[in-house]
Amino acid sequence: MSKLKTKSGVKKRFSLTATGLVRSTQANKRHNMRKRSKRQLRVQRGTVILNDVECRRLIRFMPYGS
Repeated sequence: MSKLKTKSGVKKRFSLTATGLVRSTQANKRHNMRKRSKRQLRVQRGTVILNDVECRRLIRFMPYGS
């Protein structure tokens, strides 16, 4: 059987943790930050672990754990 290809968009935007969960950056932080509260910007600074349904869907696009 031939090698499976990794989706390039998923490879750029998500990463796997050591326990197999999917980590991504916070959403909604591209522009118009001046309208948002300082607390909201502080919360959106880090990364987030996706829920189980999203993890299963994205792991299918990363067959070798890219």
